[in-house]
Amino acid sequence: MEDVQLVKECLSGKARAQKTLFDKFAPRMMAVCMRYMKDKPEAEDVFQIGMVKVFTKLSEFKSEGPLEGWIRRIMVNSCLDQLRRNQRFISDVSFDDVAFKVEEQETISTTLNTEALMGLIQNMPTGYKVVFNMFAVEGYSHQEIAEQLGISESTSKSQYLRARAYLRKRIEEAEK
Repeated sequence: MEDVQLVKECLSGKARAQKTLFDKFAPRMMAVCMRYMKDKPEAEDVFQIGMVKVFTKLSEFKSEGPLEGWIRRIMVNSCLDQLRRNQRFISDVSFDDVAFKVEEQETISTTLNTEALMGLIQNMPTGYKVVFNMFAVEGYSHQEIAEQLGISESTSKSQYLRARAYLRKRIEEAEK
C-alpha cells in the first residue's frame, strides 16, 4: 500500500492500516532510537513515545516528502527531548580533556560487522553520539544541529570531528 493511502486509512481509524504503518516503520525507527539512547530499554521507551507522537500528529503529515523521513524526524526529536530531560547531553564531554585528536588521515579499513559498529557508536559519549548521528546518519547540517541543540555551529563541527576520531580509535582497537 502506498504511504499516502496508508496515512488516509490510518486517519479514518482503520486498525489494520495503523498496524501496517507500525509494522512497516518500527524496525527502522527502533534502530534510530538505539543510535541515540544509552541502552535498549531507554531506546524502547523513546520509541514508544515517538510512535505515539506519530499517530497523534499523523494529520499534520502533508505528503511533501517521504513518510519515513517525517517519522524519522519525530523519532530523532523524541530522542533529543529525552536526552534533554535526562540532562546528560553535550556537557558530558569536556573539550579540553578529550584525548581523541583529529587527524587528517581518515582511511580505515574495517572488518567489523554492522552490529559491532553500532555497538561502538552506541557507547560513544552522549555529546559525540548525538552530533555524529545527526550529521553523519540523519543528514542534518551543522547549522541545523546547532539550532536543535542550542550550541554553536563550531561546537557541532568539533563534536563531530572528535566523534570520528573516537570511533576510529575504537575500530582500530577492536581489530587488533
